[in-house]
Amino acid sequence: MRIVEIFHSRQGEGRWTGMSSVFVRVAGCNLACGFCDTPYAGWNGEPGTEMDPEEIVGRALIFDCPHVVLTGGEPMLYAELVPLARLLKERRKTITIETAGTLDRDVCCDLMSISPKLANAFPDRNVSERIRRRHEANRFRPETVRFLIQRYDYQLKFVVDCPADFAEIESYLGLIPEIRRENVFLMPQGIQPEELREKQAWIVPYCEQNGYAFSPRMQIEWYGNVRKK
Repeated sequence: MRIVEIFHSRQGEGRWTGMSSVFVRVAGCNLACGFCDTPYAGWNGEPGTEMDPEEIVGRALIFDCPHVVLTGGEPMLYAELVPLARLLKERRKTITIETAGTLDRDVCCDLMSISPKLANAFPDRNVSERIRRRHEANRFRPETVRFLIQRYDYQLKFVVDCPADFAEIESYLGLIPEIRRENVFLMPQGIQPEELREKQAWIVPYCEQNGYAFSPRMQIEWYGNVRKK
């Protein structure tokens, strides 16, 4: 599989915010979200370095960290994700897989972190019509999300850009009523701390009123919108 980077940091989002983690970031994605915060690993990003699962595990073990996040891009694109996760689990690692919930694989996973993409994830204007059509065809897969939450401990993270997004989130969750509300995180869209705090001011009350959790984007608070070195 093609790997863009392997590094040690802290989880900045969701249930395990603040946890010391090794991130294994794959190259490539089947979506083209305009607000993607890791475009260098996206659909037209860096090609990455071809690595087999054993080599990836060896690199991850250097950091001597119990938690490994398999992320991207979209890690579910790769069949090699299955043996990679198995090898990590054999070494007693706690595994989070970060996915948009458009693809399903039978993998070892302690937390399936699913980020379904709403209409606000539309591609940039300079993206070709072919890529736009592919993005729209792939982004909405509630049946895949249902399969995932039936098999794994999970969290759903929705990126919220404006208050109008709340109605779309409610509609989405209505399609999968078995989703537990306490497993749903609403997260502000933005790459600047000031913008995130402004949106937090009206997202948090909505979460409190509806039984959802709020997820900050602490990696931006800690490091800024820069690639971790």
